Amino acid sequence: MSSLTSREKAKLEKLFDMSSGYVLDYSDSTIATFFYAVADIDIHADKYCSNGSSKAKKLREFWRLEDDYVVGKTIKEMVDELEEKDLLSTTPYPSIVAEEEQKTQALIIECKGISERLMSGKINFDNLKSSASIFDASYLLDQVKRIEKAVDTDPALAIGTAKELVETCCKTILSERGLKFSPSADIPTLTKATFKELKLVPEGIPEQARGSDVIKRILSNLGTIGNGLAELRGLYGTGHGKDGKTSGLTPRHAKLAVGAATTLAVFLFDTHTETK
Repeated sequence: MSSLTSREKAKLEKLFDMSSGYVLDYSDSTIATFFYAVADIDIHADKYCSNGSSKAKKLREFWRLEDDYVVGKTIKEMVDELEEKDLLSTTPYPSIVAEEEQKTQALIIECKGISERLMSGKINFDNLKSSASIFDASYLLDQVKRIEKAVDTDPALAIGTAKELVETCCKTILSERGLKFSPSADIPTLTKATFKELKLVPEGIPEQARGSDVIKRILSNLGTIGNGLAELRGLYGTGHGKDGKTSGLTPRHAKLAVGAATTLAVFLFDTHTETK
């Protein structure tokens, strides 16, 4: 459920000209294509039709049901698309006319601010999804989507999958480079092999390089992320039975673990792509 306020919704509805039941110039087909491309969501699904079948009513229900990041991302993309198509200067929309262009530009800025607020508290998985697409790694993409959905609602699942994400990242890179590894290799072994192959081990940084000490420390710390995730997963994540009275961690702890795993995975994939 998003945290959009009534005032924010009113501004968005005005910009998207939703008073008549429409949403800008989107048809049923084009709005479906937009939501599939931006958020992998079927905007015509039954859950968005509980208050009616018009595009505006579906969008309002989408704002109500989905989390802040997804809502913020779609708002941003919709505003960007609106500007690119220059819909502000067309006449079919009574709320957006030429003589009010200055006010409309101010409204656009406000709506962009709304999208930024919604997206600011959420981890961005777009780079990892892009990597999964580039390397045709469907399993990696499934993991990213699982984490994305679980980080706020199921911290244990998010933490457990974050550890698996790093393993998948390392195995994907090693396989891409034709290197063999044991199917039962643990995460320290996999991260060490990946760092070595990508020449990210601290010993690989020449002493004469400016800031070499700092770079070495950062690389050493990055190398321990996988170990830490494995330990955290063992204590609180999914994959192991626990005492029935065990207290779990909260979404903020899951975000820390997922954020660390995501940062490491993106860095490794970027390095692999640039040095392959």
